[in-house]
Amino acid sequence: MVEGAGGGPAQARPLPERIGRLHEMANNLWWSWKPEGRELFRLLDYPLWVKSVHNPVKVLRQMSERALEAAAKDPAFLTQYDRVLAAFEADMAARDTWYAATHPNLLHERVVYISMEFAFHNSLPIYAGGLGILAGDICKEASDLGIPLVGVGFMYPQGYFHQHISIDGWQEESYRNLNFDEAPIKRVLNPEGGRPIAKVELDDRVLSVAVWQVRVGRTVVYLLDTDIDENTPEDRRLSARLYSAEPGLRIQQELVLGVGGVRVLRALGVDPAVWHANEGHTTFMMLERVMERLRRGISFDDAVRQVRANTVFTTHTPVPAGHDVFPRSMVERAFNSYFTALDIDRALLLDLGRESRRGDDSFNMTALGLNMAERSLAVSRLHARVTRKMWHGLWPEVSEAEVPISHVTNGVHVPTWISPEMDEINRKYLSPEWAKLQDHTHLWRRVFDIPDEELWAARQASKQKLIHVILEAAQLEWTHGDATAQQVLGLGALLDHHTLTIGYVRRFAEYKRPALVFRDIERLKRIVNDEFRPVQIIFAGKSHPADFPAKRLLRQVYTLATDKAFQGRIAFVEDYDLHTAHFLTQGVDVWLNTPRRLKEACGTSGMKATINGALHLSVRDGWWHEAYSGTNGWAVGKDLEIADSPEEDDDDTDALYRLLEESVVPLYYDQDRQGMPRGWVRKIKESISSITPRFCACRMMKEYAERVYVPTARPKGRKALGDANRSQSSR
Repeated sequence: MVEGAGGGPAQARPLPERIGRLHEMANNLWWSWKPEGRELFRLLDYPLWVKSVHNPVKVLRQMSERALEAAAKDPAFLTQYDRVLAAFEADMAARDTWYAATHPNLLHERVVYISMEFAFHNSLPIYAGGLGILAGDICKEASDLGIPLVGVGFMYPQGYFHQHISIDGWQEESYRNLNFDEAPIKRVLNPEGGRPIAKVELDDRVLSVAVWQVRVGRTVVYLLDTDIDENTPEDRRLSARLYSAEPGLRIQQELVLGVGGVRVLRALGVDPAVWHANEGHTTFMMLERVMERLRRGISFDDAVRQVRANTVFTTHTPVPAGHDVFPRSMVERAFNSYFTALDIDRALLLDLGRESRRGDDSFNMTALGLNMAERSLAVSRLHARVTRKMWHGLWPEVSEAEVPISHVTNGVHVPTWISPEMDEINRKYLSPEWAKLQDHTHLWRRVFDIPDEELWAARQASKQKLIHVILEAAQLEWTHGDATAQQVLGLGALLDHHTLTIGYVRRFAEYKRPALVFRDIERLKRIVNDEFRPVQIIFAGKSHPADFPAKRLLRQVYTLATDKAFQGRIAFVEDYDLHTAHFLTQGVDVWLNTPRRLKEACGTSGMKATINGALHLSVRDGWWHEAYSGTNGWAVGKDLEIADSPEEDDDDTDALYRLLEESVVPLYYDQDRQGMPRGWVRKIKESISSITPRFCACRMMKEYAERVYVPTARPKGRKALGDANRSQSSR
């Protein structure tokens, strides 16, 4: 098998020998979370760096030969090049990682992590939202810790949609094809030099699957692609976009990912010790592995037992509509050729996707994952409680507390999401090696040693960047687009970096209640338009193209943003993506989150904001239920006792307004003679010190390794996964 033959999608342009390894570094996303790596490509050609939206592959393709030759002779650039290359080589060859030190005998026992989407960087837009961002953070942290993880996903040439808001406030979707020549990817070729790596039977035909490779530090991710000459035009479009709303297309995508993913790994010689399925979209992988064993003559019960023994499954949503459910007949039809070839009782296989022991006529992909995994996990402590209740029907013989679903609370990859300003402060006052110690709670007590003035200056610098980016985008819409003056107002043209800034940034969905803050318009106007203590609120996020109630909510928010009565202090940022996410999570003062209780599985966006010094203002759901201490942010409303009650919206609206009026706004504007809000800065320090070590991806991945991956790779003598778990092999 030849990986990346030819150097990438197209033959890379020759580089001067002195800087000849720039291609290699550009095509490994290691640089995306290493400040020195980003600085190298920034120094190479700053205007192109900005124009390319920080894409070094594109920078190298667009630079002139003359400019490259000049860089190869520039002493300052060469000093940085040599320093970064040395750091890159040291990281790629490192033998002293955390995993190597703690589990030296398992370095060759690979963990395969299968996900419908991965978000690494905006130069590779193959993600829709939080699920993909988490998957990307997991791959990066696995690289940092030395966990031998291999990712498997889809290459979507059209990715997720780009968002534009029409003059009347409706979300419009458009798709753009990825320029593969300008993305950090490589083709994987078969021994004959062609592209198909595996084949998948799909209804009455055979589909060829090609593969792209993405390097994320030490982590390798394989992306499946059906857009190749061997397939029909319809099948070539199968992997074009994420999350089709059409069930027939959706099940075909998931079959290609699950079945094709296993076959691709076999063809590449990857033999995992642990198979980790990220959400129900991926769980056909488990059926393919059962069928592999059936082909070898192993009995059905033994095949299921063997697959279950080294399978891990994570579920992410407590909302029933978020789980993929297909008619049983549709799954039976999709696997018909497999059933025929194996001559097995198809009911045995299909029953693995039943939602309960009582039986029904549906096939639930999450139920399949829970039935087939030795270790099943939710993504926060509260989500585990909700999930055990939701899926109690799969284990009616035990109490709800004994349902074998535990949790590993999500975390965020801190080096990716930390602002340059906060990184500099952390290096100065915590440790030059703070990133390697980020899960050590004692390290973060040093945050209280940071002078208030320096921390406040860093926060203000990040906010100024955010406001500049929003103003620049609004100006471009005015000068080069077709936006009206009213639309430009709604895009944030009047935002001010001296004003208390609240961010509501997430996928628009009804249960997330994006319009909760607007339930009493007059009261909100008094808050935001206060002459001496104004407030501005920035919204960003997309609605699923098929979710029309969410689109109406988005239109409501956008329309209010263009209302002159708010004096330009409500803004909606279009086409929210990873690039914009960095500025928003690093620049706002307050991160607002208002889901209906028990509907938020985790919600990692708030973690990204808090590590940068934003304060969290949220309903106590998801991760905030276990993070809130009373001094590190604010909790909206009561705890869980009013979940799903008719009064929930009214009570939370009043609680939110009171917090803003009596706590948040006064604390921010309570400044001494030097203009320093000492109480606010103290709360920032409480937030950073209590949240960062507990909700970083470093802690999360160590927990996955110690509690999930290592026990699964070493099945003999393993310990229980937690008080709520019991061995599923006894089912």
